[in-house]
Amino acid sequence: MDSLLLLCARRVVAQHPLPTLPAHLYPVLFQAAFLDGRPLALQDLVATWPFPELHFKRLVGHLERWSDDPFSDCINAVIHAMVVKLRRELEEPDHQSSRCQLLVLDMTGVPDDPDESCFCSSTKALATACVELSKHQQEFQRHRPEQHNGCSGAATAALQPPGVDVLIDFHVDKNSYEILYDALQTRAAGPLRLKGREFHSQYMSASSIVTMLESLDPSCLRRVDLFCNFFGYPELLEILPHLSRFPELRSLKLQDIGMYARNLTPESANGIQDVGRQLGMLSSLRELNLTGTLLPGNLSHILCNLQAPLESLELAFCSLLPADLIFLSQSIHAPALKRLDLSGHDFSQGLLEPLQLLLMETSASLLHLDLMDCCMADSHLDVLLPTLLRCSHLRVLRLHGNPLSTAAVKDLLQRTLELPDLHLVVYPYPMDCFKPQPPNSGWDFIKDKELFAAAKAEFSQILVNSRRTDLIWTDNLDGHEDLDFSL
Repeated sequence: MDSLLLLCARRVVAQHPLPTLPAHLYPVLFQAAFLDGRPLALQDLVATWPFPELHFKRLVGHLERWSDDPFSDCINAVIHAMVVKLRRELEEPDHQSSRCQLLVLDMTGVPDDPDESCFCSSTKALATACVELSKHQQEFQRHRPEQHNGCSGAATAALQPPGVDVLIDFHVDKNSYEILYDALQTRAAGPLRLKGREFHSQYMSASSIVTMLESLDPSCLRRVDLFCNFFGYPELLEILPHLSRFPELRSLKLQDIGMYARNLTPESANGIQDVGRQLGMLSSLRELNLTGTLLPGNLSHILCNLQAPLESLELAFCSLLPADLIFLSQSIHAPALKRLDLSGHDFSQGLLEPLQLLLMETSASLLHLDLMDCCMADSHLDVLLPTLLRCSHLRVLRLHGNPLSTAAVKDLLQRTLELPDLHLVVYPYPMDCFKPQPPNSGWDFIKDKELFAAAKAEFSQILVNSRRTDLIWTDNLDGHEDLDFSL
């Protein structure tokens, strides 16, 4: 339910132009203008922002449908207002009283669609604004030489507007690469300076990624996500040495490296060892995601050189062997892990006991556990549950895609109610809630919605009776924001 203050703010931002407003109302007015899709009001607010910083996501919160057109228009409106503000300051440097106070615009956490198929690319829009403002600044200075005649260096610098630092999560592909590269070349002297906290790339060559990484401010970057499912270890080894220039890099995602190789060759085994040595150079690394990377029997080579324990480790569909889980349970990382993802491994085939050993070592710290699509039947869950219940701080448990019965899911619910911090459980569609189909129908089984509705009603009643309606118990994978351990 909206607060009375927010309801009043929504009435105010419906006006245009906005009336003169006290500074303390700006945050709630910004939130109301964004939620109601009022780009003109947002432009007015940004143009007169009375504080040195504006944190976009802190004001608008987490939204499930950022891709709606009104939200896209609002983000573009904020960028446009910044351009107008900085152009005015370039052209009227002596009018100090007319300036707003904004020096830092934080747009980190804003979703981005690099190919602009369903949403504007804020990376591309900001990069374009940065380049255009830099060109305008150069043109203006070229045609106003009298501003600098007779001025000392200090006096000339005093005439320059301070500019705005924009904190952003870069999303880069072949469509945004060139304009972003140009924008980053102007960051020191331009009126709009882009500073990347995260770097996400997709479908780019290793050499292009290296070029972009060399252009980034080394003091800001905290996360790198390389979605490059056509990469092998040689391409990865071309990139990794350039990550050591980022002292604050805490999170690294290397998804689907060498995923098309059916077996590890001697060359790829050597590549894994070299990757491990390069990862050891990243002294601040706390999150590592290797989803889809073929690593049977080689996890120790990846992790043994890391200088500090990891807090988050995602190893989904990595073809791990029992020896890999045993190594991990005996490593420095196990007692520090807050997130562990072992989805896509068959725990009916010799991995269950090593998993128990690992969970015992992580039990004091583990907050988030993913065991999806692990061929885990009722008997395997029954063996695992006592160890799972030792993870007393667990907040998130995902078991989607396992062949469990309604009775097993119900037992899981009843027994995990004793975990006080548990907030979200994603359970699989129970096997006994499918019904067989006639021969030649094209399907062996389909979902029996009536049976499943009855099972869901029983689960909900257990939660109500236990006064745990705060616990989200669902079969839906979507719409749940992940915990973030790197920030």
